[in-house]
Amino acid sequence: MNLRKGSKVAGDCDSLQMESKTSEQTHNIGQKNGEIMESEEVENGIFYADLQTEFQASNQETSWVPSIMTSVLHAGGPFCSVMVERFGCRTTVMVGGVLSGLGMAASSFTHTITELYVTAGVITGLGFCFSFQPAVTILGHYFMRRRGFANAMSSTGTALGLCTLPLLGNYLHTELGWRGSFLVLGAVLLNCCVCGAVMRPLWSHRHRGQPLMNHGPLQPEEEKPKGSMRALWGGLKAALHHHMAFDLLCNNLRYRVFSVGITWMMLGFLVPLIYLVPYATAHDMEQSRAALLLSILGIVNIMVRPSIGLLFSLPWFKGRYIYVFSAAVLMNGLSNSICCIDASFHVLLVYVVTYGLSMSVVGSLMFTVLMDTLDMSRFPAALGLLAIMESVTLLIGPPLAGILVDRTGEYFYVFFACSATVASSAVFLMVSFYCLDRKGQQVPPQVSPPKLASVNNVVPQCQYSSVPTKGDKDKASDSETGDVSCL
Repeated sequence: MNLRKGSKVAGDCDSLQMESKTSEQTHNIGQKNGEIMESEEVENGIFYADLQTEFQASNQETSWVPSIMTSVLHAGGPFCSVMVERFGCRTTVMVGGVLSGLGMAASSFTHTITELYVTAGVITGLGFCFSFQPAVTILGHYFMRRRGFANAMSSTGTALGLCTLPLLGNYLHTELGWRGSFLVLGAVLLNCCVCGAVMRPLWSHRHRGQPLMNHGPLQPEEEKPKGSMRALWGGLKAALHHHMAFDLLCNNLRYRVFSVGITWMMLGFLVPLIYLVPYATAHDMEQSRAALLLSILGIVNIMVRPSIGLLFSLPWFKGRYIYVFSAAVLMNGLSNSICCIDASFHVLLVYVVTYGLSMSVVGSLMFTVLMDTLDMSRFPAALGLLAIMESVTLLIGPPLAGILVDRTGEYFYVFFACSATVASSAVFLMVSFYCLDRKGQQVPPQVSPPKLASVNNVVPQCQYSSVPTKGDKDKASDSETGDVSCL
């Protein structure tokens, strides 16, 4: 008993030591995440009109650029999982920084909107994927007891990106145009390589000499037979099971509900960030004031997310993260309807403050809720499958909004549609998890029936008993003596 207590205390001390050593890395990873997740939306929002004018494209055609970029970011999850397992988080993030920087720089030399789909959409989006998802995965391993606070602090990078990139993008747009701005942003994204280089590798407590996510290729455990279709199919099934959690989607009801709700939410969650600046400038607002709205949104996130992380680390919120998350998603969806009132600066200011408050809670708790629905050993596979599901709605969301703008000629219909989509996903999550919790509380605990004491069981804890047969009556005394000596 003392040995177990001692090992538990030692494990807690090791986890606390790991948390204290990696707290400063969390801030760096958060800054990188913010630069990745928000640069894609901010840049396309600020340069949206320039891309339309340069390539003579409609709203639907132009909106495919951010939608492909965001979709590839999420759809590349399984490939990112393979990279992490093969080369480690540090190398994967650095490769992502190179891809995103080169893709954004190459976008400044494109001549058609189709070329922009490839450079800014596919290449840059894949680089964002390789840089973002390993950072989310490694945070789950860094922190155990303070995981919610760690995710909140990491997500402050999103706020930093929202606060600085609109002003930087507007300045670059004024001085260099959209082509020069893309070239400079490509150089900025190369700093993701530096952020990946400072990631601390993970070490197992059982085997101190072997990192959990090392920097070199893993040695193959066993050689599988080649040239057989059955072996190929078996390897494919094993790879899908390992990198995409289809078994969790079928067997884990909470993960299934969460995946469906998040996938539906993503249909309209990021669209307002793309159309806020065009909506404001279409109603005679200056470009600089429209970009200031996104900066205010980032400032709200900076002020709120750290305090939210401290608040949600209280014991009372344990087991209630999903309800707080659903309430924040509902608030975020309803806030989009504020834009339908008016397009003045004061009304949009109220909108970005409300949107920023709800966005802070959503960004702080999304991965925390996902980690609570499953074991951390399956988190990379679960995140990869969820990213694939999100990529579908993220791909079709902005083009559908673009079609709506082209047919109606008004932007506020987009915000109304996003409000209905996000709010309905929040109601689905809240009601579904409430029913699951009620169902779990109503199931009575299964009590095993008491075991009948055997005549031959001298010690009650022993499960061995001798049952004499009809032909062994003459050996009954010998068997009882054997039982006693065995016990």
